[in-house]
Amino acid sequence: MSRPLAAIGLTLTLLPGCLGANAPDRSPVPEVRASRAVQEVPQVTRHQGLDRWIAGFRPRALAAGITPATFDRAFRNAGYLEDVIRRDRAQAEFTRPIWQYLDGAVSDTRIENGRRALRDHARVLDEIEARFGVEKEVVVAVWGLESSYGSMRGNTPIISALATLAYDGRRGAFFESQLIGALRIIQAGDVDPDGMRGSWAGAMGHTQFIPTSYLAYAVDFRGDGRRDIWSDDPTDALASTAAYLARHGWTRGQPWGVEVRLPANFDRRAAAQRRSVGEWRALGVQAVPGASLPAQGNASLMFPAGAQGPALLAFDNFRTIKRYNNSDAYVIAVGHLSDRLRGAGPFVTAWPRGDRPLNIDERMELQRLLVARGFDTGGVDGRVGPMTVEAVRQYQVAAGLTPDGYVSLELLNRLRRAGG
Repeated sequence: MSRPLAAIGLTLTLLPGCLGANAPDRSPVPEVRASRAVQEVPQVTRHQGLDRWIAGFRPRALAAGITPATFDRAFRNAGYLEDVIRRDRAQAEFTRPIWQYLDGAVSDTRIENGRRALRDHARVLDEIEARFGVEKEVVVAVWGLESSYGSMRGNTPIISALATLAYDGRRGAFFESQLIGALRIIQAGDVDPDGMRGSWAGAMGHTQFIPTSYLAYAVDFRGDGRRDIWSDDPTDALASTAAYLARHGWTRGQPWGVEVRLPANFDRRAAAQRRSVGEWRALGVQAVPGASLPAQGNASLMFPAGAQGPALLAFDNFRTIKRYNNSDAYVIAVGHLSDRLRGAGPFVTAWPRGDRPLNIDERMELQRLLVARGFDTGGVDGRVGPMTVEAVRQYQVAAGLTPDGYVSLELLNRLRRAGG
């Protein structure tokens, strides 16, 4: 599920498939240590179209190995969730500059609460790190972004949410597969239908696993017969996160990324190439004060906010975190939060806070203008993915600009002036 490393454009189109994509984007206010019981429960309503869909889905579920008893028990109180569809359809307009995202994701409060979580759960986190080889600060950083350390796990009934999205959402086949996965979890006895709650898009527990990922990677850390990611005890959820990262190639002791400074004459076209640490050093790339480069490893150079913002060397662990959530911004947030939990400071280079994000119409216009000039963006959909970033980079090279792959209003205006 990972995609190639790419520079992040000014506008981040975040696709919140779980609380993890939503939680960091709240204003950086103190995180309330609330129980799930006080979180709002979405209103389930009857819907004839959904009822017919469920009736048609039942044979498919039984053919996939779900017993009639499990199916009927799971759907006894299920219904349509209007709020889920509203959220799903609003995603394309959801844009935020990376520095605003990081303001919430790595707020002072989140850092403070993360350090408290490290102290409160020190013993189990040490055991998890020893077993899976994933640093405890990284596991806690994922926990912090996904559910604010368990305080915002979500109270949406998962069966209703997935059924609603499978019936009326944009990715019906995907959510039907997740619904089958959720039924398998219930059938295995890990949780009952009423206890299976989480985010509006079907992610569950302290670290927000979707059903198929839960089935593939969740672990019973204490050997009590259940893989319990829903209860107030975060042990299985934290262990499952470490297991997931380990299975996807986490390298213990390697950084996720390092902020670097570049020599004045640096050719930013080198950012498109993956090089060893030694090769980057030979090109004059150095860690910023307070940071250090590892002795070895391969990395790609990226510019999260263009040439005017911080530059990062992204290592293999960057791509491993990205398997958890396929967003460069999310990876930078998890990685930077984990560094802050270890005592590191903020980014040294200032973010270009005077810039503003492009709205969806402007992003589509930029894509159309690039396509008209022969640069393939992979479609005109308003989403700044790796193909759009690469198209921007190629255009910048052709135009004699700094090829940082950065999507900005200045770039759009330049394309407008140049015409199609």
